[in-house]
Amino acid sequence: MDGAGLSEPERVILAEIERELRTDEALDRRLRTMRPTAPVGGAFGSFRGFRLATLTSLLSAVAVMLFVMAAVSSTPALLWVFAGVWVLTAVCLLQLACRWGARRLTTRRGVPAETSAHES
Repeated sequence: MDGAGLSEPERVILAEIERELRTDEALDRRLRTMRPTAPVGGAFGSFRGFRLATLTSLLSAVAVMLFVMAAVSSTPALLWVFAGVWVLTAVCLLQLACRWGARRLTTRRGVPAETSAHES
């Protein structure tokens, strides 16, 4: 601020507000345990999440390619390989969705996502 600061009545009001806020134990606990966090890296949140998202994208591309090849050739081996890749893709996608939901839930409740027990 470029001004001279707070006047005496403003300091008294500020001190009263701070005294009232200190009596709120839940707020005091949240403020004491609050840690500054780095901005979340994109939609994935961490490098591990980024790797999982990249793996999911690659598996889905491979699954589409295998599906097209299996549909054209009708080879049972290609169908089984496609089924296996598709299951892995679905598991990775489900894990990404669970991480996203847990991060969104903890952020909505006011708990930083980094302190969540769901991060693995």
